[in-house]
Amino acid sequence: MKKNAALKAILLAGMFLLFPAAARAQTGQPAVRAVLFYSPTCGHCELVIAETLIPMTKRYGDQLQILGVDVSQPQGSELFSAALQKFGLERGGVPFLVIDNIYLVGSQEIPERFPGMVETYLAQGGLDWPNLPGLEGALPAGTSQTSPPEPLTPDSTHLDEASWRERFARDPLGNSISVVILTGMLGAAVWAVVLFRKPDGGASLKDNWSWAILALSIAGTLVAGYLAYVETAQVEAVCGPVGDCNTVQQSEYARLFGVLPIGMLGLIGYAGIVIAWAVGRFADGQPGKLAALALFGMTAAGALFSIYLTFLEPFVIGATCAWCLTSAVLMTVLMLLSVKPAKAALSRPSHVGKSRALPNPSLRGR
Repeated sequence: MKKNAALKAILLAGMFLLFPAAARAQTGQPAVRAVLFYSPTCGHCELVIAETLIPMTKRYGDQLQILGVDVSQPQGSELFSAALQKFGLERGGVPFLVIDNIYLVGSQEIPERFPGMVETYLAQGGLDWPNLPGLEGALPAGTSQTSPPEPLTPDSTHLDEASWRERFARDPLGNSISVVILTGMLGAAVWAVVLFRKPDGGASLKDNWSWAILALSIAGTLVAGYLAYVETAQVEAVCGPVGDCNTVQQSEYARLFGVLPIGMLGLIGYAGIVIAWAVGRFADGQPGKLAALALFGMTAAGALFSIYLTFLEPFVIGATCAWCLTSAVLMTVLMLLSVKPAKAALSRPSHVGKSRALPNPSLRGR
């Protein structure tokens, strides 16, 4: 199911009772109400909405009412900040669902706990809207049980129609840093081509300078490992003073083909780079030559993919991830360091042996 359809369905599903009416539908059946904080660029939000919340609203009908709040909008952001303060949280990621006085976070906790909580509250006679600061005032005044509430977001069919300027303006400082780094990476890619075409003999991975490749690869492995942990464990990332790592990690672009977390892909890539470096440094002959070429191929592919991901952050997602930028810079430097060993591998013969003196025919028989 596409994102627009999923979000539209959840925002319009089962909204017959309004705050502050009692939590009973017109049919007299008990009803449970909850508030979902989400972002239109959040892949985990889409997953929760499409695979958990929409099926539940179809099952329970008017007995389950969920109000969606888009945290990328000013009013939604204010409500989300107020909700975090209510629960004593300094930061919080989405999807963030509030039911009663309980909050659930992420695409693992919400599917695991929310269905059982709905059953429990229905058995207890229903549940009104959560007591969140500002929620009552944000709902339209003078509503009745027969008119649906207006969601605290624009119509979901327009969620993805924001221009790149609007996305960029969500975090001008962080996104400006992304653009600077993106420009540097593009320049580095051009410089790598220039280095490859320069008429010199290249360099050897057996020289001491090549230990820098191992050091940078270890640093990249640590960064990719942390991102993989955030993506797979569905926990909040520590982002630092600039950027919004959680928005990036929760976007649809955080998984390759919607399956493989980008952090896991990074771990695989850095592991391959370390193996290629080790073979190129310690092996002779054809294995060492192929390892140097493989090293350049992997780092070049990684740098180009990092350029693509870095472009997405400011212009498509509208948020910047400091961890992702760190990995992108590391991969770009690794690509530049791998150029000359690849040139040397292409220029030297595959088999190098020691020369042997030919026997002197004049000495035969003496």
